[in-house]
Amino acid sequence: MANLSVNIAGVEFKNPVITASGTYGFGREYNEFFPIERLGGISCKGTTIEVRQGNPPPRIAETPSGIINSVGLQNPGIERFIKEDLPWLLNRDIIVIANIAGRTYEDYCTAVEMLNDTGVNMIELNISCPNVKEGGVTFGTSSGGVEKITSLVRRVCKKPLIVKLSPNVTDISEIAAAAECAGADCISLINTITGMRIDINTRRPVLRNNTGGLSGPAVFPVAVRMVWQVANRVKIPIIGMGGISKWQDTVEMMLAGASAVQIGTANFTDLYTPLKVIEGLDKYLEKNSIADVNDIVGKVDAW
Repeated sequence: MANLSVNIAGVEFKNPVITASGTYGFGREYNEFFPIERLGGISCKGTTIEVRQGNPPPRIAETPSGIINSVGLQNPGIERFIKEDLPWLLNRDIIVIANIAGRTYEDYCTAVEMLNDTGVNMIELNISCPNVKEGGVTFGTSSGGVEKITSLVRRVCKKPLIVKLSPNVTDISEIAAAAECAGADCISLINTITGMRIDINTRRPVLRNNTGGLSGPAVFPVAVRMVWQVANRVKIPIIGMGGISKWQDTVEMMLAGASAVQIGTANFTDLYTPLKVIEGLDKYLEKNSIADVNDIVGKVDAW
């Protein structure tokens, strides 16, 4: 077998396959089908300081080659995560990434401080949420906003810090550079692309929230392009995501510059997708006489 382990910001993953936040809960349900220890890591459900019930239904709809959702960060809150879900996860041999979100800068900093002395291995900032104090503008859609939120969190964060980027921007490389400059240890991208569906019979949007986040295979080419652009701009590691559904996608994403990947929507259509990706990746490396998975990272031979 080839070496599948990857090191990201000092954290050792047994393989580069991580399940994406919002698609895997806290791992308990999937663990009923196979030991989640077989994964490289889990990015937990996006968690906020307060309990959130999420948006009213309907909040998920299928689209060709994907889904569109406006779940609204339904979650049990950080205190319950720390008391009930984290101890269970820490008894598994898996890297645990806490994904946090908030409405204000203070929300993010407080959440990080609550997690600092826990056993989570890394913290991932979801900065695609409305910034209430800034008139509803999202944190992640401007270089200045990304730099400010990353800098403030960096000051209080004791864990390796991943900044998860929104694709709904004009220049993703500028956004990534701002996060790196402000102290991010790693970049993860892409989050969902804003989309909309309309019921032609009722003439109403399919989602109660009107718009939602598009994910799944439909967004994969956009994700690869953005990972490649960011890899050519920053020096910190990249975790690539967005429409990965098979091992070939993982190889493509890593060639573009990702040191690891996150698998999201594909978990809903085939819960064994991450295992199939790990197995396929290993066979690809063996077939091509590549001894270490890290040797393919960023090795696209662009024209």
